[in-house]
Amino acid sequence: MISLTLAEIASIVGGTVHDSDGTAVVSGGVEFDSRKIGPGGLFLALPGEKADGHTFARQAVEAGAAGVLAARPVGVPAVVVPPLPAGQAHERSVALTGDTDGSGAAVLAALGKLARYVVRQLSTEGLTVVGVTGSSGKTSTKDLIAQLLEPLGPTVAPPGSFNNELGHPWTALRADESTRHLVLEMSARGPGHIAELAVTAPPRIGVVLNVGSAHVSEFGSREAIAQAKGELVEALPEDGVAVLNLDDPLVAGMASRTKARVVGVGEHPDADVRAEDIVLDEQARPSFRLVTAKGDARVTLGLHGEHHVGNALSAAAVALELGSTVDEVATRLSTVERRSTRRMEVVTRADGVTILNDSYNANPESVRAALKTLASMSRGRRSWAVLGVMGELGADSVTAHDEIGRLAVRLNIGRLVVVGSEDSAAAPMHFGASHEGSWGEESVLVPDTDAATALLRAELEPGDVVLVKASNFAQLWRVANALLEDGVA
Repeated sequence: MISLTLAEIASIVGGTVHDSDGTAVVSGGVEFDSRKIGPGGLFLALPGEKADGHTFARQAVEAGAAGVLAARPVGVPAVVVPPLPAGQAHERSVALTGDTDGSGAAVLAALGKLARYVVRQLSTEGLTVVGVTGSSGKTSTKDLIAQLLEPLGPTVAPPGSFNNELGHPWTALRADESTRHLVLEMSARGPGHIAELAVTAPPRIGVVLNVGSAHVSEFGSREAIAQAKGELVEALPEDGVAVLNLDDPLVAGMASRTKARVVGVGEHPDADVRAEDIVLDEQARPSFRLVTAKGDARVTLGLHGEHHVGNALSAAAVALELGSTVDEVATRLSTVERRSTRRMEVVTRADGVTILNDSYNANPESVRAALKTLASMSRGRRSWAVLGVMGELGADSVTAHDEIGRLAVRLNIGRLVVVGSEDSAAAPMHFGASHEGSWGEESVLVPDTDAATALLRAELEPGDVVLVKASNFAQLWRVANALLEDGVA
C-alpha cells in the first residue's frame, strides 16, 4: 500500500480519527487478522459471529500497526467510520462479516473507498488492473495470468479464491508504487456485484471465461448470469481490452456491451488468440499450438485437464497485450505451476494410487471437465469418481446431478461413490448412474465423508486413479486428505 497518514485515510473514507493526532503513517499492509499485522500496518476491526475484531485492536497496535479501521472507538489510534445509511449495508458484506448491525459492512465499505483511492493513484503511475470473471476457472486463470505477467514487472494477485468484498480491496491494497500489474478475481452472487468490485479497482483489461450454471439458483437463468458477468466488460474504458471466450456464445455476445477493444480467444476460427492441434498426454496434460496474428508457437501445459487450454488462452491474450511476445508466452505457459490448492491437485502415492483433489468447488461444467480428465488419465487403470453435492443449482439441481451420474457411466468411469443421504441433493447422481446402461455395484451412495473414506481404504488397489470433487461446503477434501495421509510412509 502507498503511505498515508491516519488523517488522510479518514478523509478518504469519510471517517474520523480517534485516540491520535492523525499523523501516524500507514506504510505496511492491511490485515483483518491481528496475528498477521506488521510494522506500519492498518488493522481492520471487523465484527463477526465468532469474534469481534474490535477486541483485538490493542493487540494489533502493540504488534506494530499504525492504526485501526473500525466502526467504533477502540482506545488506540483509529479511523472510525460511521454506520451506513439505512438500506446501504450490502447483504453480502453483512453475511461475510457475520455481524447483525451492519457495522462490518460499514468497515468494508470504507476499505473499498481506500482501495479505490490507492488504485487510482497508482494507475496514474503505470499500474494496470486486470479483472477475471466466469462461472468456473477464475482462480486457475488468475494464477496463470499472474505467472505470465511477473517477468514483465511486479505483480499482485490474491491467494486462492479471495474474490469478494473483503478479498478484492484487501488484494488491491497489496499494490504499491512498484507494482505494475494487479490481477483480481471477481465473483458475483447477484446483479451489480461485479460492477461494485469494478468501482473499487477499475480494470483496464477484463477477462470473461464462461457462463455456466454456478449460482443459477440466485440468478434464475444462465442469461441472467451472463448479464451479471458482463458488468466487467461494461466497466472497461475506451482504451481498455475485453478478452472474451468465443467458444461460449453468451460470452461472445458481450462484445456489444463494451467500449473497449475486444480480443477473442478459444478454438473458434475467429479467435484472435487461438488453440489448434490439442493433444493430451497420459496424465491429461494438454499441449497445443498457440496461434495469433503475431505468430504461433507450441505450448505444453503442466496442468491436468483439457479445460485449462481455454484458461491458458485468456492468460496468453493478457500477456500479449502487456508486452510479451508469442514465444515468451509459449515458454512461460509451458512452465506454469498450479498455485491454488484443491484445484485439480494431482498426487501419486507410493503404492501408485493417484489422487485428483479437485474438492474446492463444483458446478456441472467443472464436474464434467474433471470427469473427462479422470477418464483420460485412467486409461488402462481403474478409475474412481468420489462426488458430492453441487450447490446453488435451484430447480435444475435434480436434473444436473442425474446428468453427471449418467456421464460417469458414458465415460467408462470404473466406480462412482456419491456422498450424501438418499434424500440429499447429491443422490440423483447415484440414481442416474444406476439407470444408465448396465451399472449395478459400480455406483454406491454413502452417507458421509467417513463412509466414503472407509470404502476407498477397503477397496483401493495399487495404480487406481481417484477423483474427489464437490462444492466446498460438502467438505470432500476430508476424503482426499485421508487418502493422501494413507500414502505417507
